[in-house]
Amino acid sequence: MQKRIIHQLSVREPYYHLLKSGVKTIELRLWDEKRQKIQAGDTIVFLKAENPNDSFPATVISLIHAKNFGELSEMISPQTAGFSNKEALVKTMRSIYSFDAQEKMGVVGIQIQKTVGVPYSE
Repeated sequence: MQKRIIHQLSVREPYYHLLKSGVKTIELRLWDEKRQKIQAGDTIVFLKAENPNDSFPATVISLIHAKNFGELSEMISPQTAGFSNKEALVKTMRSIYSFDAQEKMGVVGIQIQKTVGVPYSE
């Protein structure tokens, strides 16, 4: 049996609430060194950036790779990532990650499913 790997990701509001409530099922990030360690089946503990004591676990279902968030917005429904439309997704993600960084590293949509009934403890 393969050992489950546990990762931690800090998320700001309002995206943390959307993830925790189950409305947002895809977390968007650069495909940097930290995210390259994440695989389907792993557990991610999402921490609320404003209050790291507020957290919940989720299982990684799949990873969706793209060159940039514009390309990724064509591969997923923006609503699953917490955005009303593709333009809002691209604009917001560009305010967080420069286009140059996106092009250099690539991006990833981390599809998750909340882990129900399993309390998280370190």
